Amino acid sequence: MRLLVLGGTWFVGHAIVTAAIDAGWEVTTFNRGTSDPFLEAVQPIRGDRTRSEDVTTLAAAGPWDAVVDTSGYVPRNVLDVARTLAPVAERYVFMSTVSVYQDWPLKPFSEQSEVLYCPPDAGPDYGTDTEDGPTQYGYQKSGCEAAAVAAFGADRTTILRPGVVLGPREYVGRLPWWLRRVAAGGQVLAPGSPDRTIQPVDVRDLAAFTLHSITEGSSGAFNVCAPVGGATFGGLLADCAHATQAGASFEWVPDEVLLSQGVRQWSELPLWRTFDGVWGVDTTKAQAAGLRCRPLSLTVRDTWRWMVESGEASNHDRAAEIGISPEREAQVLAAWRQQSGERAR
Repeated sequence: MRLLVLGGTWFVGHAIVTAAIDAGWEVTTFNRGTSDPFLEAVQPIRGDRTRSEDVTTLAAAGPWDAVVDTSGYVPRNVLDVARTLAPVAERYVFMSTVSVYQDWPLKPFSEQSEVLYCPPDAGPDYGTDTEDGPTQYGYQKSGCEAAAVAAFGADRTTILRPGVVLGPREYVGRLPWWLRRVAAGGQVLAPGSPDRTIQPVDVRDLAAFTLHSITEGSSGAFNVCAPVGGATFGGLLADCAHATQAGASFEWVPDEVLLSQGVRQWSELPLWRTFDGVWGVDTTKAQAAGLRCRPLSLTVRDTWRWMVESGEASNHDRAAEIGISPEREAQVLAAWRQQSGERAR
């Protein structure tokens, strides 16, 4: 199997390339080469996907059985790239996001739910951010999906819509932040309820499903998350304590208290968000098509091992937004203790 990966050196792309190499596939990567070369086992082609001459040069290196696009963010660019590659590739797999859904994160949804409208030739300014609703990122990714279908046709296009992706090499830093915080020990501010169900998918399971969809010739859109009810926030933090062998203890603070204290959802306390749709993703279609998800405890264990062995320190822009400061954490805990003490009187 001949595979072209647009991207391929970061988190999701790296996992896909690794899985393809392990499966014995012939892999070509296309990127600007600003990070370290991936592996000697791939054919790296350097270029910028926004430069038509670079994409034309890339197409001359084909054909491929499939293209996996992990770096498409602007519809107009995805349309141009996909049209150039359509004559030399059998299938286009576009890595999208659950943010394309109209109701995300407010309400649960499935692949049958309405997605945000964005034309396939839209530029980078299309769409707007709304508080607790659609984002420009979601609009743009929806347009990218439409662009892929416009270039390759519905029968030759696979759309993958992951939610939260965790695992080794995670650059956003959600799970790494929790692991570092728990490893530091002491009283840890835990958000909401330990029984809240969560649906992160391991990046390696996302990669395996990507390759499976190619070999099976699966078309259409798939929500790629762990099954509903398969893991809890309490289990996640317990797994962090087990992996790090830390002496941390957890103080669970109700949602309403955190909100009243102005704690930022999703960022100050990573993975904490109160809306029903965040962890209400119907994944039955992907499971029926072959998605298999490992226990979250293995994701946590392997991420900590990678952090220790690699000396992980993310310098990605988004990582700077993640985590609550020790001072702020202490303030919120103190406010909660005072409030709960007053209630007990």
